Amino acid sequence: MPDRRRVLFIGDIIGQPGRRALRKYLPRIREKHSPDVVVANAENAAGGVGITEDVGAELLGLVDVLTSGNHIWDKKEALPYIDREPRLLRPANYPPLNPGRGACVFESAGGFKTAVLNLQGRVFMEPIDCPFRAAEEEVEKLRAVTPHIIVDFHAEATSEKQALGWHLDGKVSAVVGTHTHVPTADERILPRGTAYITDVGMAGGFPSVIGIRPEQAVARFLTARPQRFEPEKHGLVFCSVLIELDAASGRALSIRREYFVEEAGD
Repeated sequence: MPDRRRVLFIGDIIGQPGRRALRKYLPRIREKHSPDVVVANAENAAGGVGITEDVGAELLGLVDVLTSGNHIWDKKEALPYIDREPRLLRPANYPPLNPGRGACVFESAGGFKTAVLNLQGRVFMEPIDCPFRAAEEEVEKLRAVTPHIIVDFHAEATSEKQALGWHLDGKVSAVVGTHTHVPTADERILPRGTAYITDVGMAGGFPSVIGIRPEQAVARFLTARPQRFEPEKHGLVFCSVLIELDAASGRALSIRREYFVEEAGD
């Protein structure tokens, strides 16, 4: 049996309900599986959109690395924090004049080094720099430090996510999708040893429309007018994936969903 390391990746945390789900369910997973590294997407962790320094500090007291996406910029007061906190990532393919960084290497107990790379798609999203070229440049640098590389690809289109998974197969340990907040059932190990899932899902209120109160989302579709969105506060859903890696090579050995749902009133 190869020496294994475990990485837990948690989908988009939506506001206070998502943080509550994290506090409730993460200890259960830690007790059962003892992950070496925990990563979570936090671009919607403060009030359902963006992040603040207080929320970031709260989350980094529970997990090791935070990734993000297009909403990372929504709270302007957080820009200095994004630039200062090395364990909070923004997509690496934003133009270089932006604050913050797109990758980091986290060293856990026993000297286990895990690189985390954050990228953002361009299909149906902002026309920023190419995530495929950014991935090639960043992965080459990260592999000089460690073979254990986890990629959060924050993207809308399933095809773009799958294409990046195949493009990076054998070059990184895992490509996990975020942004759409709905977990997909296509977790697998690609032929050259990269774990893949199109979307991890989210941590937040349940039932909801991707974490938002259903009546607000419905009103937006019925009227086509801007609506104020608020996170759904009732019930909880917690979506994550547990990835086992070969400690020597960084190749993925398994990927499985760790999923919890608490109906409103439970």
